[in-house]
Amino acid sequence: MSTSHLALSRRTFLTSTAVLGGSVLAGASWRTAFAAQPLLRVETRTLEVNKKPAKVYAILGANGRHGIVAREGDRFAGTVLNASDEPLQLHWHGQMFAPFEQDRARPGGGSLPVGQADTHDFLLTPGTHWMHSHSLSEQQLLAAPMIARERDAGDVQDVVIMLHDFAFRSPQELLAELGGSTAHGGHDNSSAESRPMPAPGPGGMQHGPGMMHGMSGHSMRTPHANDVRYDAYLANDRTLDDPDVVTVEKGGRVRLRIINGGTATAFFVSTPGLTSRCIAVDGAPCQSLAATRYPMAQGQRIDLLVEIPRDGGTFPILAQVEGAMAQTGIILTTAGAAVSKIPNLAAKEETLLDLAFESQLAAKTPLSARKPDRSLMMMLGEEPGYRWTINGRIHGEHTPVEAKQGERIEITFMNPTSMMHPMHLHGHHFQVVGIGGRRFAGPVRDTVIVPTHTPVTIAFDAKLKGAWFMHCHHLYHMATGMMTEVKIS
Repeated sequence: MSTSHLALSRRTFLTSTAVLGGSVLAGASWRTAFAAQPLLRVETRTLEVNKKPAKVYAILGANGRHGIVAREGDRFAGTVLNASDEPLQLHWHGQMFAPFEQDRARPGGGSLPVGQADTHDFLLTPGTHWMHSHSLSEQQLLAAPMIARERDAGDVQDVVIMLHDFAFRSPQELLAELGGSTAHGGHDNSSAESRPMPAPGPGGMQHGPGMMHGMSGHSMRTPHANDVRYDAYLANDRTLDDPDVVTVEKGGRVRLRIINGGTATAFFVSTPGLTSRCIAVDGAPCQSLAATRYPMAQGQRIDLLVEIPRDGGTFPILAQVEGAMAQTGIILTTAGAAVSKIPNLAAKEETLLDLAFESQLAAKTPLSARKPDRSLMMMLGEEPGYRWTINGRIHGEHTPVEAKQGERIEITFMNPTSMMHPMHLHGHHFQVVGIGGRRFAGPVRDTVIVPTHTPVTIAFDAKLKGAWFMHCHHLYHMATGMMTEVKIS
């Protein structure tokens, strides 16, 4: 077992401002410190899972740690080096900036070639965010935290938990098992937010009404989850056979910053033995809300505040796969407390994700009261050949959503398909304002759960000019077509 490299107390944070990954320097000091070396380095590594080696990716800071933990007000200013073995399409998930700030190194779009570096300079969006590949290599753990600690976070210990689904098979093999093929070749829209996906090779089984989802064994008409067969589920790169163990203080407060980096898996998070309160979703503060379990779709984040008992002890933080018994997680423990083994299978199967928790959430800073300038519907679709669509079209055949800067846009997602879709908008946060036809002032997010047969309405202000992806965050649904664009002029 290991002590987490992603745990960071406020006191440690304030006194260790010279390393990237644990923390970063602000403003000009950061820029000067990393003038001679990459801010981030993307490379391959070998990870042991279930006692077997696997080649995966890493996004490393200058100190060799995964990702970025910065402070509100810091800028992401420096170079990103692609030291991996394939072209890189990196997405800054949850960051809000003008397209020219992101795309200046790639003005013509496309990928960062192997061995080359891009220069970036933008203000980090406060909160719990992350970065990941926008191609099939995301499946091979090409993802890492990208956190700017809020000025008002207070004297709490931060513990970052990154969830993944893992397979020894390649993502191209997984897609072929599903019966799909990528739908993006030859559709470069000359934007870093609209890049083509790499071709995975020929598809496999057919998929259609009354037929099976590749190897999933589910009918198209039966609501289900987990159409990809995985070998393991990871939390901070580890299974519960050898979990990440984080030392916490007796009587202390801990902020769990949980990121669902799973490519095709949603989880329910629980904190057995600890009372927890949700204080932010997708990096945006919300009204405090306590629960016993918290749904997390692919791409979503949740910040939970927990208080460690004065007597101390050992406390698992668990993430159980929706619709299944598999689980992963980490362990919080105080000094001297015994750590017991936790099985990789829970006692009973989880349910499918729904919107019961979502319907209780409320943003701390909601959108201003205003009528929408335009209201749209997006019909999510499922077709033979593992082809996932928006309004009956795959990406490359799509008609972009056109908007003018400053407009209030409302979009209602309709989902008659057999699976939940986590719908994500690049470059903007939105507010959830309707579930099943009921209007309410919900949370501010960038990724929302759209269950089967339940309409979900979001609203956002079109602030940033450019072409922004909107897509399902199930990697294989996106790769086979469930993606469109919001073009703001």
